[in-house]
Amino acid sequence: MTQVVSSGVNGSSLLTGLTIPILIRQSAVDAGYYTPFDGAVLQKNVVANFIFSSTTLFPYIYNVYNTSDEFQKFLELSAYKIDWGDGSPKQTITTYAPNSINHGYPLLPKEYTIKLEQTNPWGITTVSKKITVPFSNEIIYNPQGESFFTPSSGNWVGTSVSYDYIFSGDAVNEVLPQTSNNYVSIPFTVSGVTKSRINELKMYGNPTINQRIGVPVISNGQIWGAITDVTLIYTAYTVNTVNYYDYDDGTTIYFEQSSGLTENNLTAVPITKDEVLLKVIDQAQVQTNVFVERGKNSAYERVQRLGEVDNLGDMINYGYGFFNVIDKEN
Repeated sequence: MTQVVSSGVNGSSLLTGLTIPILIRQSAVDAGYYTPFDGAVLQKNVVANFIFSSTTLFPYIYNVYNTSDEFQKFLELSAYKIDWGDGSPKQTITTYAPNSINHGYPLLPKEYTIKLEQTNPWGITTVSKKITVPFSNEIIYNPQGESFFTPSSGNWVGTSVSYDYIFSGDAVNEVLPQTSNNYVSIPFTVSGVTKSRINELKMYGNPTINQRIGVPVISNGQIWGAITDVTLIYTAYTVNTVNYYDYDDGTTIYFEQSSGLTENNLTAVPITKDEVLLKVIDQAQVQTNVFVERGKNSAYERVQRLGEVDNLGDMINYGYGFFNVIDKEN
């Protein structure tokens, strides 16, 4: 095997055209069960509950604010430390005076990274924020920083995952940026090959096609379509605002103007994954109404049908109990 791998030109491998099949198994369970909700997310305040800011009056002093209303509850299970990024020892956070803590940086222009660590029974959550001193009253990009979580147990122990809370797809969930007019000119033409629908424009009296040009066909009180043009090559007509061309060789082409996804047919609705509903299914329910039409029986029908039976046995078995036979011995 060593010779096969390295016996080629300049030590290259002789294995060419090698393919390795990769089987990826995925189901609806992997995607999860998503349902709409009101958009009131609280987890963000639990993890990223700090804001970093400064002022032009004190451009070398940065403040860290707590934006959670229930900070004391987090302190019961968590320990907080902050690394100001300038080489100074980490500062343990126990209280805010009155609503923020601050730190002064050397009077030299420089970029620092502030890191705030939350240690809890599940792992370590780190919120980092890059700052520049002196502060110049610019719009602070991502004031809540980027969040990292390192689990303390499980299969992913020691593996950090990160998230940027100012990602535009989450921070700005508006309909307009996702509409078609951001990508193509509206309206645009959609065309293709289909089956002829000219029979839907048939009229009473069997007039010729030339006599029907421009005459609208009414369906349910509205214009359904009309023959628009007849040539030696094709017959043009419209059905439900779609333009069709029937050619002599049996080919039918349609053209339609579309606007794609617009503000009128898009709705911004937040969704959430319901973990408790994973692998949960409902028992199949069959709903049906069965009606048995027994017909109408005249007053003399039973008497007339007596002529179709020859004996008592025929009368008992006739028509699945058509005659009501009473056994007086029982």
